[in-house]
Amino acid sequence: MEDLPQKCAEMIFNSNSIAVLSGAGMSTNAGIPDFRGPNGIYKRVNIENPERIFDIDYFYKDPTLFYKFHKKFLELVKNAEPTFTYKFLVELEKEGKLKGIVTQNIDSLHQKSGSKRVYEIHGGCWKNYCLKCGKEYSQDEIMEKMDKEIVPKCDTCEGIIKPDIVFFGEPVKYLTEAEKLMKNADLVLVLGSSLVVIPAAMLPSLTEGKIIVINKGEISKMYLPLDKTAMIIDEELDSFFRRVANNYHKLKK
Repeated sequence: MEDLPQKCAEMIFNSNSIAVLSGAGMSTNAGIPDFRGPNGIYKRVNIENPERIFDIDYFYKDPTLFYKFHKKFLELVKNAEPTFTYKFLVELEKEGKLKGIVTQNIDSLHQKSGSKRVYEIHGGCWKNYCLKCGKEYSQDEIMEKMDKEIVPKCDTCEGIIKPDIVFFGEPVKYLTEAEKLMKNADLVLVLGSSLVVIPAAMLPSLTEGKIIVINKGEISKMYLPLDKTAMIIDEELDSFFRRVANNYHKLKK
């Protein structure tokens, strides 16, 4: 039987330009539930059609539903700490191997762990802005405002404040940069993504290099390139990467 952690370590060791696509599986290990899973956020919200929470048209009509959810979500994010896999990616970036991370997550845990080149294609909750005048607010400022009112309003113009996350009906961010990163990679690591949501799911196919997909549970193979074989590993990320890192450090000696 093939030693998958050893194989992955060798592929990382032999690569010079690694790109990462990260999904909800990385956040769940840090204590932030995903959206669509059996124990996900949509299951916990007792409303019909919970996807409305992130519908931009619904937000413009009445942001109350979103902010009732967002207050609880920000409390989870504030208390979450990056796990082993996040820290291993920081190590690879410092060595110059990892050229960038494209993440579907909105919790900014990659930045919290110390990663520098992160493209949050669905935005991030650490930055917020007034829809009327554009004034920016930090995550802490928004949490303070939500202690006083359900929907936070701008100090300057009383406009509604919106977090800088991509709602359904809005275009993703940094797509050009993400595509360039994948095209230039000799190895793409897909971590904790089921490769269902587009356009993120289509990004790994842009590489001319190798692809490793590590995700606990089923993934969609619809957007994986047919002309190359992706290594697909159904394992929990942190326990797997501890073994990868152990083998990788031995190769470096």
